[in-house]
Amino acid sequence: MEPEIYREMAAVQEHHWWFSARRQVIASVVSELDLPPRAEILEIGCGTGGNLAMLATFGRLQAMEHDDGARAIAASLGICPVAAGGLPEPVPFDDRHFNLVCLLDVLEHIGDDCSALARARRLLRPSGRLLITVPAYAWLWSGHDDAHHHHRRYTAALLARRAREAGLVVSRLGYFSTLLFPLIAGIRVAKRLTGAREGSDAALPSPRINSLLTGIFGMERHLVRKRLFPFGTSVMAILSLTP
Repeated sequence: MEPEIYREMAAVQEHHWWFSARRQVIASVVSELDLPPRAEILEIGCGTGGNLAMLATFGRLQAMEHDDGARAIAASLGICPVAAGGLPEPVPFDDRHFNLVCLLDVLEHIGDDCSALARARRLLRPSGRLLITVPAYAWLWSGHDDAHHHHRRYTAALLARRAREAGLVVSRLGYFSTLLFPLIAGIRVAKRLTGAREGSDAALPSPRINSLLTGIFGMERHLVRKRLFPFGTSVMAILSLTP
């Protein structure tokens, strides 16, 4: 992504409804993984570090980011070490294996997603899990995807196919960001039909709207603990080495 996109994300990632509620949903799912008390956790593609504080509550966290500017911002938070690296290479953790590896809205930025998943697979302990989130549905493509240099949006079936091609087993698979799906999809389609200029969606709305959207999206944290949704604007998968 362009440097200004990272700076924009860093400015809003603490309070923007999307980032805030998404962290709540992901934390709810991670809490059900039965990780060991001092779990070794790695976030690949941590960006400017918006998820680091949340993930650090579940174990001993390491992070990795390929963009120099984003990595500097993430490291400045002082939450965990942030190494230089990306998928499929370079990965500076050849001698480390993790209980949980997270790729949170990262895979869509990588041209060869199957090779990236195969490389991430090698970072897992035998009982480890790989947690992935990606944007859903090619028909929801917008200027936001262009601005963020996405290669693709996924269906659950496509993500599962890529995972299996990389030698991974699908433990859980489905969608989230569902309660706001009609609103988000409607806005995306309306903009496309009217030819409205689009860019990154990271602008912070008014406090009242931001609070409302955070509350609605955040409600999903109570629902995804046991079951993901059959549709939504994002796909989530939990992958493992064995069934």
